[in-house]
Amino acid sequence: MDIVDYNARWLKAWTDKDVDRLCAFYADDCLYKDPQTAAGLKGQAALRDYLTGLFAATPPMTYTPDETWPIPGGFCGRWYCEIGEGGSGGRLRGFDLVILDGDRIALNEVYVHQMPA
Repeated sequence: MDIVDYNARWLKAWTDKDVDRLCAFYADDCLYKDPQTAAGLKGQAALRDYLTGLFAATPPMTYTPDETWPIPGGFCGRWYCEIGEGGSGGRLRGFDLVILDGDRIALNEVYVHQMPA
């Protein structure tokens, strides 16, 4: 698998706020964790509900891949996110730990922090 391409397509689905396309990347029994879901979300149905609410409540967010490297069973990726048009709402730096089951995400842990203005 070309993890650089996979990561870029996945982050594009985040940018597009495309819940169906995003969920297609995740295994049915996936585990998803980010700072707002520290206990984790189990399964695609829970992830779908979370993403639907998240995307409705957030401004446009543009995710740009920075670096991707393989690890046993998956990959890690760093990215930037501009919030709002042209980053008017700020900028984030993020990191994803991704464990794959075939070509679908079984585990996704997201770490993020605000960038200085």
